[in-house]
Amino acid sequence: MIKQLKSLGPGLLFAGAAIGVSHLVQSTRAGADFGFGLLWALVLIHLFKYPFFQYGPRYATATGESLLDGYHKLGKGVLITYFLLNLATMFTIQAAVTIVTAGLAISLFGFTNDPITWSIIITIVGLIILLRGRYHFLDNLMKIIIVTLTITTIASVLVATLNTTNTFTFTQILPKETLEIGFLIAFLGWMPAPLDVSIWQSLWAIEKQKENKEFNTKKSIFDFNVGYIITLFLGFCFLTLGTIVMYQSGEDFSGSAGKFSQQLISLYTDTIGESMYVFIGIAAFTTMFSTTLTTLDASPRAMTRTVELLSNKVAKKMYWFWIFFLAIGTILILKFFLSEMGTLIKIATILSFLTAPFYAIINFVLISGKNTPKEWRPSTGMKILSYLGIFFLIGFSAWYLMNL
Repeated sequence: MIKQLKSLGPGLLFAGAAIGVSHLVQSTRAGADFGFGLLWALVLIHLFKYPFFQYGPRYATATGESLLDGYHKLGKGVLITYFLLNLATMFTIQAAVTIVTAGLAISLFGFTNDPITWSIIITIVGLIILLRGRYHFLDNLMKIIIVTLTITTIASVLVATLNTTNTFTFTQILPKETLEIGFLIAFLGWMPAPLDVSIWQSLWAIEKQKENKEFNTKKSIFDFNVGYIITLFLGFCFLTLGTIVMYQSGEDFSGSAGKFSQQLISLYTDTIGESMYVFIGIAAFTTMFSTTLTTLDASPRAMTRTVELLSNKVAKKMYWFWIFFLAIGTILILKFFLSEMGTLIKIATILSFLTAPFYAIINFVLISGKNTPKEWRPSTGMKILSYLGIFFLIGFSAWYLMNL
């Protein structure tokens, strides 16, 4: 078991990046607002996004190059489009995960109640870790965090289920009001993660392959599947916690990062017990910190490779330029737009969903084409699922735009 866990890598990094705002915030809020009514959305978005995420590590280990290299082979315009889309969203995404992490730090440590101060501290600590450890540290840290979070979340759901006297219906809901439709699209946008995370996954798979020569395409797909199943399972757990503890309780989640974090930890302590407050709080904090850390590493890594491909030059210091650029831009957004973070996060999540068809189509074209060895191109079943996924993503994007 320990040997198998050690062999895992990019799949758990994917889980670490995914299990953040989408799970702790949006899944919990979905349960609090709709009960089990959006369970269909949780299941379908995991099903229909699955092929396009999986194509990241599949392409990387089959060809020895990242999805970005593949995009470049499809045409410079594809890579430029990615560059512009990522540039438009990377700061807001980083600010979103950092502010939630800061809120948890406020609840746990009490050093200061200022979320900006905590955001700066968290960003600096993240930079120091990445300066020293980079991929190897992320790889090892994620295994500890994912196991810890999974155990505490399962325990909380079991205790909450046994202790509740309420009855719940599994009647599924299709939102009709504008605000509810907006939440649904935001929920789909970041559940389990934005589709451009498939690019990060391909970059991590290459790093894992450098570290472990036995990490081949078959193992990379298994590794990814483990991480993906974990994200689906924990998404359901957080949805369940939100339903049992908050649904029809008359209490709403706060828009304040600090207050929301206290409510989030209470989801656990109300069921397991107040004596577990610190343990649960640390588990939630490390989970969000891992998301902050992985995004702080992945976006600069992706932008570095993109610039190298577009300029046809390898710049050794480019990674550090992008990581400091991202860190400074994130703090500036939090400094001047903190009161608008709710709106910015909503825009980022909706934009992630509206751009999902682009990544889905490009990933599918790339994995199905001449740049991928024949034995690793999609099977008939995966092709059918890919077509259904593209239709689903385009259909819901059109439905949302018509209901604006």
